[in-house]
Amino acid sequence: MLQETVQNTEGLTDGETTEKTLSIIELITTGGTAGIIIIVILFVLFVAAIYIYFERLLAIKEASKVDANFMNQIKDYVSDGKMDSAQNLCLQANSPVSRLISKGVSRIGKPLDDINKAIENAGRLEIYSLEKNVSVLATISGAAPMIGFLGTVIGMILSIFEIANSGGSIDIKTLADGLYTAMTTTVGGLIVGIVAYIAYNHLVVKTDKVVYKMEANSLEFLDLLNEPI
Repeated sequence: MLQETVQNTEGLTDGETTEKTLSIIELITTGGTAGIIIIVILFVLFVAAIYIYFERLLAIKEASKVDANFMNQIKDYVSDGKMDSAQNLCLQANSPVSRLISKGVSRIGKPLDDINKAIENAGRLEIYSLEKNVSVLATISGAAPMIGFLGTVIGMILSIFEIANSGGSIDIKTLADGLYTAMTTTVGGLIVGIVAYIAYNHLVVKTDKVVYKMEANSLEFLDLLNEPI
């Protein structure tokens, strides 16, 4: 009797220690060609999103650097009629703000409306340069979850196909593999979409700050030209 109890306990222990491991690589590879292609596409989109984010972040950070004394120096040069010195200062600064001011300085002597339009046109070009490839992040944030959902639908179709061809006997393992693969593509798509969405909004906020600096300095320059001599 005692021997039987020991044997049952050993059997129970062996059963409890047997664990089902879940390998992401196995889930991807068992999903068939369609599942692998979708995962590869999502991975490429993820790498592209990360690259665009850090490339734009560094570019925007560099563009936001403006010397606190820059506009004071511009005011002094313009007031003294030293336009060449003002242009040289703008070239040395080499930032979106300095390029706008340089455009305005080059138009001094013309009507204020012409100067204002020249600055606005230069500002549009600078904003376009700052927002380069940022729209791609927005596209990735919307497309990635849909691509992942496409993988889910394909996985479900494959599972239903296996059930339809099972001849009445459903293989739970085959069905589970299909569902695992379907959910894996969905999770992958959501991860890529969320990362791209957060990165996009962060870049938009950073870009808006640079645009605000450009507008503030442009208005300050125009106010300088409006001051009575």
